[in-house]
Formats: sequence, structure tokens, C-alpha cells
Amino acid sequence: MGLKIGGQVEKVNAKELKNYNEFVERYLLNNQPVLLTGLMDDWRASKDWVSLDGRPNLRFFSTHFGNSRVQVAECGTREFTDQKRVEMSVSEFIDQWLELCSRSDASTNESDGKSLLYLKDWHFVKEYPEYLAYTTPLYFCDDWLNLYLDQFHMHNDPDAYQERNIISCSDYRFVYIGAKGTWTPLHADVFRSYSWSTNVCGKKQWHFLSPSQSHLVFDRNMKTSVYNIFDDVSETKFPGFGKATWLECNQEQNEIIFVPSGWYHQVQNLVSSSVYRCANIIVCSKWFQEDTVSINHNWFNAYNLSWVWDLLLRDYNEAKEYIEDIKDVCDDFEGLCQRNLAANTGMNFNDFFIFVSRFSFANLVQLYLLASTDSRAIQNSSQRSRHILFNLESARNIALKMQSTSLAENHGISIDFQKTLEDPAFLKLCMDLGRTYALIHEQCEQDSDSKQALVDHMVDFDLLNLSISAVRNPEDLVSFIDCVCAKFSGNYTSSEL
Repeated sequence: MGLKIGGQVEKVNAKELKNYNEFVERYLLNNQPVLLTGLMDDWRASKDWVSLDGRPNLRFFSTHFGNSRVQVAECGTREFTDQKRVEMSVSEFIDQWLELCSRSDASTNESDGKSLLYLKDWHFVKEYPEYLAYTTPLYFCDDWLNLYLDQFHMHNDPDAYQERNIISCSDYRFVYIGAKGTWTPLHADVFRSYSWSTNVCGKKQWHFLSPSQSHLVFDRNMKTSVYNIFDDVSETKFPGFGKATWLECNQEQNEIIFVPSGWYHQVQNLVSSSVYRCANIIVCSKWFQEDTVSINHNWFNAYNLSWVWDLLLRDYNEAKEYIEDIKDVCDDFEGLCQRNLAANTGMNFNDFFIFVSRFSFANLVQLYLLASTDSRAIQNSSQRSRHILFNLESARNIALKMQSTSLAENHGISIDFQKTLEDPAFLKLCMDLGRTYALIHEQCEQDSDSKQALVDHMVDFDLLNLSISAVRNPEDLVSFIDCVCAKFSGNYTSSEL
């Protein structure tokens, strides 16, 4: 069964975008993919990680980072819905890769019965913070997920899953290294986050499916999705697959792809040489294959926060349905559902509620600092103030949705604003968020380059003027946000944003 290609992903020179707001309006708000060029000038990775012949500098990786323990996918071996993963050092990976490639047929995923190996999800930034391999492009800096994980754990319940080492669950900034012929099966990204991916060297081909058509790659029961779109997909098991219309993208070296929320995609480390099409359906193709090094971030912010909540709610309902038959004999059925949700999805309702509450507090701090340095900024509706108010409105909308869940009851959660302000981790989050928004909106940073300076700024903040200073449930969070916006933008109502 061939793929029906409906078009190509738009390609844009990022230097021709007027500002961050143009990127937001064209791609974030519309949830559309785009291929960007012109964003990798002066990256250290582009020099250190690439040999003169344009291939990965394997000797450099082995010499400088060889002892790192990494996850490696065996591309020819399926395990459940993904490729089989094994753990090894970077040096071991490179040695096995070179051995396999010396004996492999580049048109297959196997060599002498062994799978081609693909290093995935290497937490490089977290492991080597002093080695500045690259700078996150401006358009992807409003990254609530990784800013948060730099200071906090997303989930802290030790009973939810076995303890993992600090590096393995610390952030969503990754390096991938793959020999020619390696690939990633069809999937939508973790948390239904955004992602961006750049080729430091090598080439990739991407196939994207719009969220409006994602049901077409599932079976009749909407439980299992297609694993490899280039397999002979069963029409009986996946009756809608042949109706799907795909976007295609050939990504060259030094190009960055933006992957929106909920778009299913499959990626090959290769680029088409010649393709035979019939009625715009790929029937067969011949490939040139190249070794590839890429950098990938998953991230979310106010623009796709609803995607994260929708996934959590769906996964919760599935987890609840799966164990429904023990509900009457379980002492804490809801707690078990939440533990299973955290184990399967990476966080549960409480984790996400605390996350959204902390970011609501952090945005309140940003509003206060903005007003304290420019009293007219909010009244004049500056880009930065509009951005912050939009963030709060997005958090408010999520809190409204949460009110119909178990979060409406108090489960011992109490997030006090004053105590939060005394938390060094939260102050660091506020500082990082402030720097991010100063960069995005091309403004000078406020005088908050240290935790003490930030504390000094907040000394005169009168919490007694807020009708609520602690958040215990979604209703409290809605009231808190309404109170904040009323304080800083006059007669604010949510419909005015």
C-alpha cells in the first residue's frame, strides 16, 4: 500500500521572519510544521561533531564523551510499540556501529542478523552543562517543560515507578546519532509536546500526518497504531490507512524542523534519490543513505498546554478502564489510577496541576517585575505583557477543565505563594523565565540577575491585596489568576485577552 503525499512541509529562512510573534502567528497558533534555515550559525556542535568529509566525528564523541551511558535502539527489532532498547556506553555504541556498518547492506536494517543501532534520547545538555554545543533558537526558547525540569522533578512519588538515575529523567533535550539506514517508527511526541530537531550532519526524510487524520493510522478499536508506514500495512487491521494524506519533508544538514503537537510522524536517516509516483502516491523509491547526528528538544508552553491536558485525561480514562474490575475491592482506586497514569505517561493530574500552578505564580512575578520597571507597560499592552497575560489565560483554561476531575477535591495539595517565593528553585525558574521573555521580545532584562535581586524586587509586593494567596485545587487557581489579572490590568475579564 503506497503513501498518498498531499504536499511538502513549508521551508522558510528564519532570518526573514520579522520577530517571534510572526512565528507564533504562523506556526504555533496554527499548529503547523515548518522547516527553518539560518539558525545554526556559530554552533560549536557544527564544528566539533562533524568531520571534514561531512560525516559524524566519531573519534571526537568517543574521546570526549565515551563513558556516557546511553539508550540505543536496535532498528530491526520491534519491542511492543517501539524498537528494542539496550543500554551501553557511547564508546561501545560507536565500536559496534563501525563493526556493523563495515559488514552491512545499506538497503537493510540488519547486518549478519544484527540490527543497525541508533543512539536516541541522550540527555547531553544535562550531562555536559559546561560544554555549550549549541544555542536554543529564539523561536523555541519559551520552553516551560525544560525550564521547569531544570529546577523540579515532574513526578516525585517513589511508588509510581522504580527509581531512575538523575540524568535519565531530568529533561527533554536530546542528541541522536545514527548510521545510514536507521529510523524512528511512526509516533506522536511525548506529552503531545512540540519538538524541534536539527541535523548537525546528515539528512533525514520526514512524513507527517495532521492530527485531524490521526485516527486513520489506528486499528478499528483505536488501540494500536501503524508501526512502520513503509510496511505492507494490513487493510483489514488498519482500514483507514490508505485514506491518509501525508506531508513530506527532506531535511538537509543545518536545517531545523518544527514538529507541532499531535502530528504523527516517521523519520528515516536518508534522503530520496529517485522516487516513482503514481497519482502522487509513492510506489517505490531509491535512497542515498547518510550517517546522521541530530539535536532534538521536546517542549510545551501556553500555546499547546491544552494538548498536554487532553492527553493526560485520555490516558487517565484508559488507565481507569483497564482496572475497573477491581474498583470495588481497592482501598484507594483513584490513587492507583493516578500512580498508573504517572508510570505510563510520565506525570499524573497532581503533577500537572502543581506544574501549572507554579508557572502561574512565575508569570505573576513577571507581571510584577514588568510593572515595577515600566508602570505603563501593561496598560499600553506591550508585547511582553500580552504574552504573560496570554500565559495566565491558558493556565486558567486548563484549571477550568481540571474542575471536573478528582482534582476538584483537596488531596493535601497546598501551594502557598509566599512560601513558593522563598524557594530558591522557584526563584531560579523566575529568573530563567524573565531572561527568556527579555530575549524573545528584544528587551533589556530587568535587574534580577541574582536570586537576591529578585527577592529585593518582590519585597514591596503586598500579598494582602490578593484575595487568595494559596492554591489547593483548580477552583483556587482560577480565582488566583482572576485576582492577579484584575490587579495588574484594571478591570480585567478573561474574555478581553
